[in-house]
Amino acid sequence: MVAFRGDEPVDVVRAEDGMLSGLDDFVAKHSFSKGIVGSVRNLTPGEEAALGRLQFPLLRFSSDTPVPITNRYRTPETLGSDRLAAVIGASSLRPGKDLLIIDAGTCITYEVIDARGNYWGGNIAPGMQMRLRALHEFTARLPLVDAEGEVPGMGYNTETAIRSGVLRGMKYEIEGYIKSMRSKFPHLEIFLTGGDQINFDTNIKNLIFTDKYIVPRGLNKILDFNSK
Repeated sequence: MVAFRGDEPVDVVRAEDGMLSGLDDFVAKHSFSKGIVGSVRNLTPGEEAALGRLQFPLLRFSSDTPVPITNRYRTPETLGSDRLAAVIGASSLRPGKDLLIIDAGTCITYEVIDARGNYWGGNIAPGMQMRLRALHEFTARLPLVDAEGEVPGMGYNTETAIRSGVLRGMKYEIEGYIKSMRSKFPHLEIFLTGGDQINFDTNIKNLIFTDKYIVPRGLNKILDFNSK
């Protein structure tokens, strides 16, 4: 849950119990006049009950919701709300720019929007924890390795081989996307968001904007767009 004042986030509360605990206090603290819900999963009965108690208009973000960009995704009904919100959030910060938005979380998503506001789609790949777990669960003897630890150029034992394979693989993958998209959009700017930390070379870091509020920013823009 994120509270905005105008275009800027001013407060955030994370509810881990699936019941939106703390929602009533959060709402009372900020005296909201409107809100938006965007979720990539079905809400639990407890969450629906909590939202039903709200005393202000609540926009349910779906594929039918008008958005302030041109969505050229061929199956908008299957597009995750977080993916589209991230694109809109990044575009609001860098309007009129060709953008690549990389969200490194449970999955890594790559989204492209051009300077004219056309969202062309993106790709989805396994995230860090998914890769580490897959190597353990889909093999007979490979251990489950923690992401924290040494990441040598080439692993010198099974643990470092797995960790380096996953983390360096993600790094090279992302750098490859940046290089590929820059060949199509020479003035491309890159946004990185999500919970996973990726260590880039200095020349790559200088090309990247980081903002952990990209998705909430996008939802806030969608709410404003539909309130006018």
